[in-house]
Amino acid sequence: MTLTFGSNSKTAFLFPGQGAQVVGMGLELFERSGAAKDVFGEVDEALGRPLSKILFEGPEDELRETINAQPGIMAVSLACVGAMNENLDKDDIPDPVLMAGHSLGEYTALAAAGVLSVKDAALLVQKRGQLMQEACDSNPGTMAAILGLDEMTLEEIARESGTFVSNINTEEQIVISGGKMAVARAMDMASARGAKKVIPLRVGGAFHSGLMEPAKAGLIEALNNVEFVEPNVPIIGNCTAQPLKSAEEIRGELITQIASCVQWKRSVDFMIRSGVTNFLEIGPGKALSGMVKRIDRNANISNISDLESILAFSRN
Repeated sequence: MTLTFGSNSKTAFLFPGQGAQVVGMGLELFERSGAAKDVFGEVDEALGRPLSKILFEGPEDELRETINAQPGIMAVSLACVGAMNENLDKDDIPDPVLMAGHSLGEYTALAAAGVLSVKDAALLVQKRGQLMQEACDSNPGTMAAILGLDEMTLEEIARESGTFVSNINTEEQIVISGGKMAVARAMDMASARGAKKVIPLRVGGAFHSGLMEPAKAGLIEALNNVEFVEPNVPIIGNCTAQPLKSAEEIRGELITQIASCVQWKRSVDFMIRSGVTNFLEIGPGKALSGMVKRIDRNANISNISDLESILAFSRN
């Protein structure tokens, strides 16, 4: 699946990561868009199980499981892409000059940019979720969002507490991860050093940290069994915050990303420096839109999550 919009623009497409899931996501697309329905069918067939039933009906606890949430969010985002191509003239929305996805969303961007087939993307994301869960079982951990402290201060706290800086989302929203006791110490230290807010996250493990290192070997094996095509749109890597222009660069990024910090602020900064003024978040939720707005209040941000929001483009 690739995006087929034609007009030149300075627009970047963004794809959300885990945490955006909600029971019922994608159901309206499934019912009203033949192209979206095909995407859900293709993902279900690739995985050999009715993932879409979990997306549409829950239960929430089952949807929240990493092995379901990750391919589910990707499926909804790609269903949005399919519905956009089906329902809009190619000039109704601009052709992206760059793409980026937050963590899991990077795989969605690869499918949207033609690097991976929907089938291979779904299988990789499911395998990634499985490997991450196994790493979580071997090295239990958690994560916390720290608001109001800068990156340097959080790096110091991470070193002193034995935790990791896992997501630099905005200048003042940074996520740490690690063992549960270590994260608790880091949260206390952050509060003592003036954090505006310290929020424990409801996650199954210490994602994007050294505790995920055991997942790398299995991911490398999975990636080596998949064909990567050169991207038709440059994708900004989570770890490098630079464009990934070749299949080999992309493989290296995906291997590094699973146990390394997501440099989202740097990624958005790069896109803005490259002239991007419009951001389109494609998929469930609006978390990335909120982050972009905090990074640059002048950025134009739109969201695509259902057929109504897609059709709104043709009315503008």
